[in-house]
Amino acid sequence: MASNLLAKNKHTILYAVALALLLFLLKWLELKLIIVDNAYEIYMGAIAVFFTVLGIWLALKLTKPKTVVVEKQVYVNNGPKFIINQTEVEKLGLSKRELDVLQLMAEGLSNQEISERLFVSLNTIKTHSAKVFEKMEVKRRTQAVEMGKRLSIIP
Repeated sequence: MASNLLAKNKHTILYAVALALLLFLLKWLELKLIIVDNAYEIYMGAIAVFFTVLGIWLALKLTKPKTVVVEKQVYVNNGPKFIINQTEVEKLGLSKRELDVLQLMAEGLSNQEISERLFVSLNTIKTHSAKVFEKMEVKRRTQAVEMGKRLSIIP
């Protein structure tokens, strides 16, 4: 428990120790060097240097970019010929046209490009897309494509 508390407040403890050391150093200089006349200027200079260094350190610490690595499983079909899993298609209740729309989404086409390819209006494609998302219980195209590949609905 004590080590957890120590680890949690490490920066605060280091800051307090640094301030105590600075105060000790200033008092030692005042006594050893008998700097009575210029004590105020030395105090202010030392404190200014300390907080300048602290500010630079803190700025570097806060502005350091944090890199997040995301590992995600990618489904690759290495078979010679792709066979659609009809049981999953029937289980989801996808129509032939919705399956076509999903396939074209997987190819990376936009809704406009899909509508031109299938010779239907843009609103029809949007409706088919919404139905695909609803039936597959996803919210995004990428999720639908990933699920379709995982279930072997699309190549």
